[in-house]
Amino acid sequence: MDSSIALTESYRFRPGVRFPPGATPMNGGINFSVFSRHASRVELLLYRAADSSEPFQIISLDRKSHRAYFYWHVFVEELPLGTHYTWRTDGANDTAESGRRFNIRKELLDPWARAVTDAMWNRSLACDPNEAGHHSFRAVATDSRFDWEGEQAIKRGLEGAIIYELHVGGFTKDKSSKTSHPGTFSALIEKIPYLKALGITHVELLPVMAFDEQHVPPGVQAKGLKNYWGYSTHSFYSPHPGFCITPELGTHEEEFKTLVKALHAAGIGVILDVVFNHTAEGDEEGPLINFKGLANDIFYHLDAEDRRRYLDFSGCGNSLNCNHPMVTAFIVHCLEYWVEQMHVDGFRFDLASVFARGDNGVPMDHPPLPWRIESSRLLSELPLIAEAWDAEGLYQVGAFPGMTWSEWNGRYRDVIRRFVRGDPGLIGAVATNIAGSSDLYADGDRLPVNSINFVTCHDGFTLHDWVTYEHKHNEANGEGNRDGTDDNLSWNCGVEGETFNRKINELRRQQAKNVLSLLMLSQGVPMLNAGDEVLRTQGGNNNAWCQDNEISWFDWHLVEKNNDMLRFVKELIALRRRHASLSRSSFLTGEIIPTRNLPDIVWYDADLGEPAWDDEQVRFLAFMLAGLTVDEEDLYVLLNMSDHKIAAQLPPVSDRFWHLAIDTAQVSPLDAVEKSGQSVWVGLACAVEARSVMVFEARSKLV
Repeated sequence: MDSSIALTESYRFRPGVRFPPGATPMNGGINFSVFSRHASRVELLLYRAADSSEPFQIISLDRKSHRAYFYWHVFVEELPLGTHYTWRTDGANDTAESGRRFNIRKELLDPWARAVTDAMWNRSLACDPNEAGHHSFRAVATDSRFDWEGEQAIKRGLEGAIIYELHVGGFTKDKSSKTSHPGTFSALIEKIPYLKALGITHVELLPVMAFDEQHVPPGVQAKGLKNYWGYSTHSFYSPHPGFCITPELGTHEEEFKTLVKALHAAGIGVILDVVFNHTAEGDEEGPLINFKGLANDIFYHLDAEDRRRYLDFSGCGNSLNCNHPMVTAFIVHCLEYWVEQMHVDGFRFDLASVFARGDNGVPMDHPPLPWRIESSRLLSELPLIAEAWDAEGLYQVGAFPGMTWSEWNGRYRDVIRRFVRGDPGLIGAVATNIAGSSDLYADGDRLPVNSINFVTCHDGFTLHDWVTYEHKHNEANGEGNRDGTDDNLSWNCGVEGETFNRKINELRRQQAKNVLSLLMLSQGVPMLNAGDEVLRTQGGNNNAWCQDNEISWFDWHLVEKNNDMLRFVKELIALRRRHASLSRSSFLTGEIIPTRNLPDIVWYDADLGEPAWDDEQVRFLAFMLAGLTVDEEDLYVLLNMSDHKIAAQLPPVSDRFWHLAIDTAQVSPLDAVEKSGQSVWVGLACAVEARSVMVFEARSKLV
């Protein structure tokens, strides 16, 4: 892409066209178009570079010739690619009555910008309605051409998927990553061999759409911290400039597409964590970045009694009015763009229950947006994952609007956490969750794949910290340790924090293996939090959203230090991937599988009797899972979360012999034995150690 800009004083321009919105290269120049129904005056400001102190040309759009159906448009002749630009709008600022916030002093980002820069951005100045300097984000006019070299998106659902949630920056920012450009899309490409060796099928990337790193509370700002996770989007079409090597040249699309192409070449799908429930513009005290200054009364939920105020269902100051036709169309078209142009393979939607709220903020029975998304020609066959709750208590796990949506299963997380830490009387709930959460999904004609199973994620303790801390330690965040949840359902194994006590550290490692084992042995779709496979720690911080430093970064020394855990996770994933019975397309029923002449699942107590489902003290459960085909091995799984050893029987299987695959009470390499190294288990009984998981595979001969 030629990013040079000729030293022309000004460029000729003509009316242009309203579609497509954004900056679009056309024969002889660039067409600019932006939506603003109620603006009375619109200006386009052109800059030579991301850090230019003044625009080199300001074009005032004439209402009669440069406006059509609420779009303002202009064609700038011979304008080169790489030009940076902003908009200014004028109009009513009667926020209390109309909810409109036009301010000609403020420069605005193009909501359809494919590339944005933040070299001049100053949030505090942007919040001052009287300040008129050139301190906004800027968009870059770019060309979307890219040589995919025949690559196609991985068009598959989540059947058999294993998701790995990671932060693009934090995955490689630590100097231990030894990458060429740490913290970028490019650096992540260098770590693809690690991801491929781990065995995951999809990466789920924390927000990569451009976000405001300066959007933080005063206490956080005072400590020099930033919005690190990225749940503060302002430009939904642009990759985040902070993840690019040369954002000032507008290379955002090229750099992101290169990452996607490399991941697809390795057979790994790309799921984006997207944030359409709110924006970086915040509440009435927040800045004008784009939507506020273009169509505030359309894009946001406003208080009907005082339209100066924003209804906040996100906990971040505002909520997008997702079911307004204009906003719905914007979101759907944006998602389609990321699929068609950027080749992503699916989406996870942050606080997606905001999608169910109508103009007045009240939940709707049939909200248009979720249905529009799943009925889109481009989106209908892709993974669509909802975080099915919002910050104001609308909890829709098991009931998110639509048919094909999968959901982050928060109930699965809580049940497994309580069971592994040793809470009694849970085996019924554990069995239901292991079997795919049919209590949530079966009655709605959904499937096990609708349940995204996780025990840890970016939000909360890492796995290491979950077995190490019972209380959050978020002092470094600058909010007096008030932020982050207090409901962690964790157990520190007897000591709070790090310790040199060998027995406690061994128990913690065993507990981590128990969590990972249950995750990989459950029906549904498992999601692994990046770094849990090598016991990454955040020092007890369970809300590290503002920690762009060693607290959050992946320490690559752990790959060697905790290589035994990494090996264990690799073998667990390999076990799951070679057993189709662990990723069934329908719910378990106990009915006979003809090819094996066995029930699909049978639940047992230690003596092969019926589990004591109603016993409030029991902490043991076992089950046998029949192979789906004549060639697939059967599985026998024993879960003992009590504090004492239990003698257990193994069910007989005709013409097959049990082979021990997993025993979390053992040390590496006996904790996870590769298939080729397994030996026949002699006898039909075993001793299940306290707080451990054992998994046997049944096959007819040695391998």
